[in-house]
Amino acid sequence: MNSYGIRAVYDGSLDEAEAAITAALKEVGFGILTRIDVAATLKNKINVDRRPYVILGACNPNLANRGLNAEAELGLFLPCNVIVYQNESDETVVSVIDPLAMVGMLDNSELNQLADDARPLLEQALESIK
Repeated sequence: MNSYGIRAVYDGSLDEAEAAITAALKEVGFGILTRIDVAATLKNKINVDRRPYVILGACNPNLANRGLNAEAELGLFLPCNVIVYQNESDETVVSVIDPLAMVGMLDNSELNQLADDARPLLEQALESIK
């Protein structure tokens, strides 16, 4: 495990995990803005075979607006990344960026409060798919 993400192992396929985390994030106010199938892209661009790996760009409009009001350059960190992948043990893993780690490199107390507000929502979404 790393210090910049929050993760859960999902008991099901990658497609099921993606659907579950998308629904769970919606329940706590996040929508998915982008979807990147990393495995398919790398196969197409450089003919590399990878285990299934998808990046979802999640956004909570209210939190994003608060963050951008506090720090215009915050857009460099948005949307919040969620990854769904199959690991070497054939487990389906769902991992979400930890907003506390994300804003930890910035010196802005408003963003620290925003991350404190966002983290429990993301944890709730992950917990609900276990």
